[in-house]
Amino acid sequence: MNIAIEKQRNGTTVGDHVYEVIKKNIINLNMAPGNRVSEKEVSDLLNVSRTPVREAFIKLAKEGLLYILPQRGTYISYIDLDIVEDARFIRESLEQSVLKIATERFPEELLDTLQENIYEQKRLIEKRLFFEFLEMDEEFHKTIFMGCNKERTWSFIEQINSEYKRVRMLTFIADINWKTVIGQHVQILESIKTHDAEMGQKVLNNHIKKLIFEQIALKEKYPQYFKDES
Repeated sequence: MNIAIEKQRNGTTVGDHVYEVIKKNIINLNMAPGNRVSEKEVSDLLNVSRTPVREAFIKLAKEGLLYILPQRGTYISYIDLDIVEDARFIRESLEQSVLKIATERFPEELLDTLQENIYEQKRLIEKRLFFEFLEMDEEFHKTIFMGCNKERTWSFIEQINSEYKRVRMLTFIADINWKTVIGQHVQILESIKTHDAEMGQKVLNNHIKKLIFEQIALKEKYPQYFKDES
């Protein structure tokens, strides 16, 4: 099993660390959909007992990232495009409403934060650090929610975001759209600076809906990663 292992963050429990490591490796596709994953192998790799690994498996299964077959083992879930579409629809609806607020009023200091975020996105893409780029992309949108006092709304989005992020990760690996993504972030920031709600809504609509069309190309290129719809 080839997984990226990071040091445990200060203040986190062993259980939280195990959960975060496994989840990150599922989202960045180091742990590919359909592959079997064993408690023993993960516990050996992370040098922990099997209990926190088992607890992490149960939690990730509830989130839909793993599925457990009694007497057979635990497997990485295939990407379910119905779940991806639900998440995309929810994000589109909520982000449009929040961006409208942002184009009306937004803290000046967070404009600088968004600009610095875009600089960092460009740096990460140049280094082809796709997972880190995805996290910085998410941080960009989160900052807009924070500036509109909608942190709890963003927390809700994060609860339904895992499958959506796996598909987005795949688009970056396939080199489908990362230049477009950064360009759209620049335009979204400009719409906030200039209070141009119409431009903001148009760009955001294209930004989120493009995933609908990308899914077709991704499923053709990586059919082994997707749930069979038949």
